[in-house]
Amino acid sequence: MKGSSLTARVLLLASVWAVIALVAIAIVISQLYRSGSERAFNELLRAHLNSVINAVSVNDAGRLAGNPQLGDLVFDQPGSGWIWLVEPLGMLGGPRLASISAGDLTIPPPGTDALPFNDRYQRSYSATDDAGNRMEIIETEVELDSEGHAARFRVGGNRAVLEDDIAAFSHNLYLALALFGIGSLLVNAVAILYGLKPLDQARQALGRIRAGEAQKLDGAFPREIAPLAGEINALIEANHRVVERARMQVGNLAHSLKTPIAVLINESRDMGPAHAKLVRTQAETMQAQVQTYLDRARIAAQRGSVLARTEAAPVIERLVRVMAKLNRDLDFSTDIDPKDAVLAMESQDLEEALGNLVENAAKFARSHVVVRLRPAPDAAAPRGMMRIDIEDDGPGLDEAGMAEAMKRGRRLDESKPGTGLGLSIVAEIASEYKGGFALARAQAGGLSAQLTLPAVATAE
Repeated sequence: MKGSSLTARVLLLASVWAVIALVAIAIVISQLYRSGSERAFNELLRAHLNSVINAVSVNDAGRLAGNPQLGDLVFDQPGSGWIWLVEPLGMLGGPRLASISAGDLTIPPPGTDALPFNDRYQRSYSATDDAGNRMEIIETEVELDSEGHAARFRVGGNRAVLEDDIAAFSHNLYLALALFGIGSLLVNAVAILYGLKPLDQARQALGRIRAGEAQKLDGAFPREIAPLAGEINALIEANHRVVERARMQVGNLAHSLKTPIAVLINESRDMGPAHAKLVRTQAETMQAQVQTYLDRARIAAQRGSVLARTEAAPVIERLVRVMAKLNRDLDFSTDIDPKDAVLAMESQDLEEALGNLVENAAKFARSHVVVRLRPAPDAAAPRGMMRIDIEDDGPGLDEAGMAEAMKRGRRLDESKPGTGLGLSIVAEIASEYKGGFALARAQAGGLSAQLTLPAVATAE
């Protein structure tokens, strides 16, 4: 049952147990009924046997006499499988006495060695009449008078009557248990689904947190689930405190480093031209690198936070509007699908990455820059990822140029302003969020910057 739902597991186990229990109950009850029916059948035959014994005697001629009336018409119907026989033994002469149903049926008695009499001087065995009925025979031998005249008494009952009665009872039993089992399974299913509904509510609450719609698990949960919800809320709160503490430390470090670097840059103005340029260039590079590593530390601190959520469309459209105002000679456009895509990252990190890429595209574009947002192809990225393509119609780069551009601090065009850290910063942001960054040839002939970022996984 690996990977199956808890509801399916509970339903499956409950159903299997119900089926096993009902089958066991059916077998036990049917066996108990069979045992009771067979005992009652044998007791009926013994009662008939006693009635026949009481109705038969020896007359003055030394012959069997009597007309047993057992009160059941089956003994008067030939081929019914119900018979009684009284056969003389020893010095008792004359013909036998038999029920009408016995006709000329002759049943050889088994030897006493093979089937001895019990302590009541009775024995039972099976026989078949002329009609093919399987009968259960009860036999005894009785002395009828003081002169030692004895006779063999036998009463037989049709076993098919017993088996038909047991079969009818078993059929009704199985049908009743089947209906009861189906009803029980339905009731169990409703009870289990109702009982596990709070888990579904907790799942939906977690989904709202992942989507950025809530800050904690809200709702009234049963006492079995309430501790779990409390622990999750405590974990979220602890995570939030860690992120805030990391942000505060990053801010303090950035503030403490900005002043010394700014002093170096200002002091470089009073130096000689050669030294001033060198100091200023190195200080600016150091400033950019410090900011980069501070951003990486901040991203690492908040990367796993379930509260880091950013709607992609507003950020992209806002950046494009700003860049269009700064570059009025270029045409900027967006192609966003889906419009409601939410990325699992901080908005300022998305803005920094996109800002670098759109700014670079604007530097080298001849007339047009387009920003596209699509789900990442499965072959290029795992499920749950989105890809942002920033394309321009500039001169573009060959494969060697793309590889060189990705190196930290490398500037392929010294005539354009910058430190050469933009693409490496984008790559580091993508890497910290378990995404990816690559350069490719654009359809318009320029450069296509492909940024792959994690999307918010929606609860199923």
